[in-house]
Amino acid sequence: MAVSSSEVKKAISLWREHCRDVQSLTTIVTVAETPSQKRRRIRRLLCNYAEFCEYYFPHFLSLRDKTTGEIVRVIHNAPFHNAAAARIKSSANLKAVFKWPRAHAKSTHINIFIPLWLMFQPQRLINFMVVVGKSEDAAVRLLSDIQAELEYNQRIIDDFGVQKNLGSWLQGEFRTASGVKFLACGRGQSPRGLREREARPDYISIDDLDDDELCRNPKRVEEMTAWVKEALFGALDVGRGRFIMVGNLISKTSVLANIAATRGVHVSEVKAIDKEGNPVWRDKWTREEVQEYRDFVGYRAWEKEMMHNPIIAGSIFRHEWIRFKKVLPLEKYDALVCYTDPSFKSTTANDYKASRLWGKVGNELHLIDCYVRQDTVSGMVRWLYNLYEATRDKVAIRFFMESNFMQDIILDEFTTEGNARGYQLPISADKRKKPDKLQRIEAVSPLWERGFVYYNEALRDTPDMQVGIDQTLSLERGSRAHDDAPDADEGAIYLLQRSTRQQSITPRFARRPSPKNAW
Repeated sequence: MAVSSSEVKKAISLWREHCRDVQSLTTIVTVAETPSQKRRRIRRLLCNYAEFCEYYFPHFLSLRDKTTGEIVRVIHNAPFHNAAAARIKSSANLKAVFKWPRAHAKSTHINIFIPLWLMFQPQRLINFMVVVGKSEDAAVRLLSDIQAELEYNQRIIDDFGVQKNLGSWLQGEFRTASGVKFLACGRGQSPRGLREREARPDYISIDDLDDDELCRNPKRVEEMTAWVKEALFGALDVGRGRFIMVGNLISKTSVLANIAATRGVHVSEVKAIDKEGNPVWRDKWTREEVQEYRDFVGYRAWEKEMMHNPIIAGSIFRHEWIRFKKVLPLEKYDALVCYTDPSFKSTTANDYKASRLWGKVGNELHLIDCYVRQDTVSGMVRWLYNLYEATRDKVAIRFFMESNFMQDIILDEFTTEGNARGYQLPISADKRKKPDKLQRIEAVSPLWERGFVYYNEALRDTPDMQVGIDQTLSLERGSRAHDDAPDADEGAIYLLQRSTRQQSITPRFARRPSPKNAW
């Protein structure tokens, strides 16, 4: 795709502004430092990756007010950043995949901080770096960031000397004054025979190679995987050097997935939040910011971009099957069931818990109210008690939970809440012997397809409703996606169908025939 002249001018303007920022934000604080003190300081920084980053790249590791330029928050490396640097430094011949979420500084560390840390070691550990992007332009942009640091970072220049080489300082390909070469390469370009005199690349970084279009074509994915393993890896000196791929798992059919599954490849997988729901990079994100981001992008995008759980929509349910309507007053329904799936890891707030109130009227099934949240058991229990109190004077709702979940730890929460309120919630165990979960959900999916299922229009835009719909649309075999909401839906619909079927059978009574009239 051709790039317009206005886009080129804008890119150049942004580049120059970035370079000015690098130059101004790395101004050296005047300190009385003897030559020996300076050498000791540099030696200490080269031994400690976290301190190296904090000293030389303050412009990356701080959040500033856009108006005043004042530092709002200082950001420190996360433990996984430092662990990656240690692994890369200690492994001269490394094949690795760093599978990190979006906005977790994959490119910053792998393409800027770590290469410069290796380059300035007392015994230089990098001589020829190749940056590979999904296009040559993308690779050039990635390489321009490290080029800006080498040319304009005042702290680097003061400690390690002028790096710009006037004789070899082109966009996309340059060599420093000390002789380290850098080259940009696009996806699929032939890197065979790459040399700088006798030297071959010894640090190859492949950055976000996959995209949605590529991953939709398994044949292209296999071809690109072969290119990475053969042509690109072959650019190293018979495998000697650091061969690194970074990205997030946007598809199970992807180059990143294939390389990560290759024998001998070190894989670093980092998810945006831990098992307790806390951000793994706590300096960068607060728990509240994580929740706001997740609410905005939706369940599938969050799982794909932040949790390495790509989900293919539409394999069981389709978006056009999701129908909304205004629900009836509760007393108009033939039967009402609230079914709860508290998830197996019920003591943590990281797993989804689902409670779904369904009503049946004639042939139609209406989702009247819902709770689908990453919450504690006590939060779920409070919602159920609140629902019961809001409806008990109007209608009789039957409350159910799968018998496998009726464990002491969950029942204790119900008892505690009941003691506080002065009564116990009448919740029953669903004791049926269930077949495979996905088979059960697939068995009721024709009800959606045939137009018998409706969702409460008044709750269309609520997070509970949207997460439940996302979970439903995300169902597929082999997926690690959460399925608490559709599982609870199946339980409620099964019980509603069974109860109304039994009610519809009117018993017939007749006089028993006399034995005398029998043949």
